[in-house]
Amino acid sequence: MRREKGLTYLELVITMAILLVLAGACVPVARTALKRQRELELRAALREVRTAIDNYKKYFEQGVLPQEGLESEGFPKDLDTLVEGVSQVGAIDKKIRFLRRIPKDPMTGTQEWGLRSLQDDPNSTTWGRQNVYDIYTTSEGVGLDGTPYSTW
Repeated sequence: MRREKGLTYLELVITMAILLVLAGACVPVARTALKRQRELELRAALREVRTAIDNYKKYFEQGVLPQEGLESEGFPKDLDTLVEGVSQVGAIDKKIRFLRRIPKDPMTGTQEWGLRSLQDDPNSTTWGRQNVYDIYTTSEGVGLDGTPYSTW
């Protein structure tokens, strides 16, 4: 009597059940890894813009940027100023640019950020439009560490 080669129906069902259990275990891990990656991108974008704001302030205090608009306290009037650049004092047709472009917010998928002026309350969600002192994401999500993204 010759034995047929191949899988029985029971062996196939058991194999599929094992694969489903393994796939079910991988989905949460992949979801967490994706969320962690987006959080890293958010931190990098926030750091990039905040560094540009700090550099603008430093150049303003050193007198490299024009001192007009002292009500701005030495901060840019909006994020577009960091991209378009500011004319350098004593140089004709020379602009200092602080950002190549406004980074995309990985949590919302847009280039729209929440802004705060120096004159605004530190926890304010409305922008007073005097200057740009700080930025935050407008996402209402919560990070893996349990803190809201808007407080980063």
